[in-house]
Amino acid sequence: MQLTSLLYKVPLQSTSGDMNVEVGKLTMDSRQAAPGGLFAAIRGTQTDGHQFIGKAVEQGAAVILCEELPENRSEQVTYVQVQDSSYALGLIAANFYNHPSRKLKLVGVTGTNGKTSTATLLFRLFQRMGYRSGLLSTVQNQIDETVIPATHTTPDTIALNELLEQMVQRGCTHCFMEVSSHAMVQQRVAGLQFAGGIFTNITHDHLDFHHTFDNYIKAKKSFFDQLPASAFALTNLDDKRGLVMLQNTAARKESYSLQTLGSFKGRILSEGLFGMQMDVDGREVWFKLTGRFNAYNLLAVYGAAVLLGEDPEESLTQLSDLPSPPGRFEMVISDSKIVGIVDYAHTPDALQNVLETIAGLRQGNERVITVVGCGGNRDAAKRPIMAEIACKFSDRVILTSDNPRNEDPMAILEQMQAGVPPIHFKKTQTIEDRHEAIYRAVELAQPNDVILIAGKGHETYQEIKGVKHDFDDRKVLRAAFQQS
Repeated sequence: MQLTSLLYKVPLQSTSGDMNVEVGKLTMDSRQAAPGGLFAAIRGTQTDGHQFIGKAVEQGAAVILCEELPENRSEQVTYVQVQDSSYALGLIAANFYNHPSRKLKLVGVTGTNGKTSTATLLFRLFQRMGYRSGLLSTVQNQIDETVIPATHTTPDTIALNELLEQMVQRGCTHCFMEVSSHAMVQQRVAGLQFAGGIFTNITHDHLDFHHTFDNYIKAKKSFFDQLPASAFALTNLDDKRGLVMLQNTAARKESYSLQTLGSFKGRILSEGLFGMQMDVDGREVWFKLTGRFNAYNLLAVYGAAVLLGEDPEESLTQLSDLPSPPGRFEMVISDSKIVGIVDYAHTPDALQNVLETIAGLRQGNERVITVVGCGGNRDAAKRPIMAEIACKFSDRVILTSDNPRNEDPMAILEQMQAGVPPIHFKKTQTIEDRHEAIYRAVELAQPNDVILIAGKGHETYQEIKGVKHDFDDRKVLRAAFQQS
C-alpha cells in the first residue's frame, strides 16, 4: 500500500523522503524489519524503539515512523515524525489491513475481573447461535473453530488488525475481545471501530504498571470515552465506579445489575457446586456456572447479546447450556469425592469472590484448603492481602510459588506471609514448589473437602527466571488425586 494511503487521518508533525513509496510490511521489532517495510519506533516500558532505528534501516526498512528524528538519516529512507508513535501505528495498521473492525461487530470487554469469562461466553454463545465469530482473550485467540495461542491479553496493534482481517476473510460476523488497561495506555486499540463495550468491575491491580489506582481507573474509562455514538456501553451498575466509566461516552448507555434496576436485571434464586438458578428479566433459568461473580458475567453476556439484536429467550436458552471457560472455577473431582477447583483468581477481589462462593456452597463439615501464590514482577502490594484473604476464608492455607518470573520465589512468599494474621499461623504453611504444594493439599483433604488451586487457572506453564516450564494445575491435581 502506498505510504500516503497508510497515513490517512494520521496527525503528522513532519515528513522527509518519498511519500509515494510502497509499503508491504509493518513492524515494531527492528529484527523483523525488511526491504519495503515500515518500522515504528515505539517507546515501551523496557526499551525505546528509537534506539533501534539504525538497525531497522540496515535491514532495509523503507519508512521510519518516530517521535524524534535520528541525527543521521538515510536519503533512501522516508521518515515520518508524529507526536505519538503508538497511536499513529494504530491508525496505520487499520489502514494497512483495510479497516477490518468496520466489517464485523467488535465488542470489547474491560475491567479487573471477568474479562476472559465474559468474552469467552459471548464467543461460545454466538457460535452456538450460528454465527462465525472471533475471540481475542487471555486464554487463547480463536477464529471460528481455529485456535491461535495468545501471548497477551490484548495483542499489539499490528497483530490485532491482522487477526481481525483473518476473521473477516473467514466470514466472521462478530468478534469479542478483552481490552486490558495496558492496551489502552499503549494505544493498541487505536483505529478500531467497536460496536459495543462492556465494563465488568474494577479493583486494585496492575499498580506496578499504572503506579496509582486513579491512573488505572482512567485507563479503563478511556475505552468508553472513545466509543462512537453508534456503539453501546454496557456497565455493571453494582460496581461503585460503573456509572463513572460511562460519564463521557458518546455511546448508548446501558447497565446490568443484581442489586438494583438496570437495563438487564438478575437475581440468584439458588446455587450449588454444579450450577445456579437465576431470575433474569422475569425468566427463570438454570445455568451450569455458579457463584455471584458468574451471575454478573452471565448478565453482561445476556445484555450484550440483546443489544446486538439477538432474541432474549433464545440467548438465555443457549447461554444456560454453556460450561465455564478454562481455568475459571474449573472442577476436578477425585474418586473419593474430594472437590478440586482451579481458578485464575490472581487479585484480592477475585480470590475473595471465589472463596466466598465456595463458603456459600458448603452444606456440612467440608473443609476448604487453599493453595495460592502471587506472580513476580507484578503489583507487590496485593501479596499480603491475598494471603490474609486466603486465611480468612479457608480451613487450611498453603502459600506457594506462582509465576515468580525474575523475582526470588521465597522473597515473594515472605511478603505474602506478612499478611497472615497470628491467629492463622497454625493453619498456614509455605511450600515453595507448586507441584509439592498441590500434592500436600490432596494429602490433607478428606472426602467432600474442597481444594482451591488459585492464581494460574488456564495457564500451562510456570515462568521461572525468564524460562517457561510446562506446568498445568489441572493436570497436577488430577495426578495427585490418582495417587491419593
